[in-house]
Amino acid sequence: QVQLVESGGGLVQPGESLRLSCAASGSIFSINRMSWYRQAPGKQRELVASITSGGSTNYADSVKGRFTISRDNAKNTVFLQMNSLKPEDTAVYYCNADVWRSGPLRRLEVWGQGTLVTVSS
Repeated sequence: QVQLVESGGGLVQPGESLRLSCAASGSIFSINRMSWYRQAPGKQRELVASITSGGSTNYADSVKGRFTISRDNAKNTVFLQMNSLKPEDTAVYYCNADVWRSGPLRRLEVWGQGTLVTVSS
């Protein structure tokens, strides 16, 4: 069993910052890509940013220059630093990981439970 637990969401004003964290735990052999998605009310879930085990990153156009994704491979943790937040960034943010589970080896796509980010004055 592999689990992802997110933290760091909350209510902030426009222009402020938040840092999300997502820690993976369980029978993990290795983790390939780790990603952050978000889903705003009434909208489809969309990719925000992703990072490979080697550190290559990818961002949605809407967050480029404001958000930074990073990871600590030793701790199986991914972060999302969100700066200059806008009301349109309001959403539930989900962590996603492409994981090789150990005992026996099996590749899994794992999702966290989500953390709410609200940007409002």
